[in-house]
Amino acid sequence: MTKYKFVSWNVNGIRAVDKKDALKWVDNANIDILGVQETKSTKEQIPDSIFEKNYETVFASQSAIKGRSGTAVFTDITPNFQSTCPSVDILDEGRINELHFALGDKEIAFFNVYFPNGQSKEERLVYKMEFYDRFLDYCENLKKEGKSIIVCGDVNTAHKEIDLARPKANEKTSGFLPMEREWISKFLSYGYIDTFRHINGDLKDNYSWWSYRANARANNVGWRIDYFYVSEDLKNNISNAYIMSEIMGSDHCPIALELEF
Repeated sequence: MTKYKFVSWNVNGIRAVDKKDALKWVDNANIDILGVQETKSTKEQIPDSIFEKNYETVFASQSAIKGRSGTAVFTDITPNFQSTCPSVDILDEGRINELHFALGDKEIAFFNVYFPNGQSKEERLVYKMEFYDRFLDYCENLKKEGKSIIVCGDVNTAHKEIDLARPKANEKTSGFLPMEREWISKFLSYGYIDTFRHINGDLKDNYSWWSYRANARANNVGWRIDYFYVSEDLKNNISNAYIMSEIMGSDHCPIALELEF
């Protein structure tokens, strides 16, 4: 069996993270695929100095509006297909990397996604829910083609009360609205696995995002809004899934998934 390690991190500005040397840990982390979100940069603007490891391939998606959104994948695995999913990211906000490759006997469709935030105004919440549905439809079509699905990224929603420190106070806040939470339940009902819960069960007080306000991270007043999902056919390949809360440099921390083939 060969173990593959996947890591996802919303860096909230990859150039800002680089100035803090906050990605140097990657050099010794033995990561096969690193997906980052909210790079706020073009591919050309991603600094060469973020880490020393010489990944063979880097795939970046950038927003039509400079300095916003953006995703990138760093990997040693050369894909046989890549896309930015324009049929899902219809506003060209630089929110998705899609890579296809083989692991063991599986044909993988891997997604690194920065899902929309619905807090700014009603129109953005509507867009967020439409984005969710387009993404699910897209994944389902790939499953029909025989693809196994891996999804990582900032989903911008905490699924259940256990996934945030103060659920009652946030019942009317986008990121914990009933419609948003119901979509995650719907997504899972289509045969996708929340790998962190699969491995860790109802482990409490584990979050991936903290507000910069009110010393939230030090007090662990956070939300678990970053996820690794896999399609049901990869269930027996999951060997570990965890949150890397010790890594600093962003308002999010990295999350990791280990699969064996």
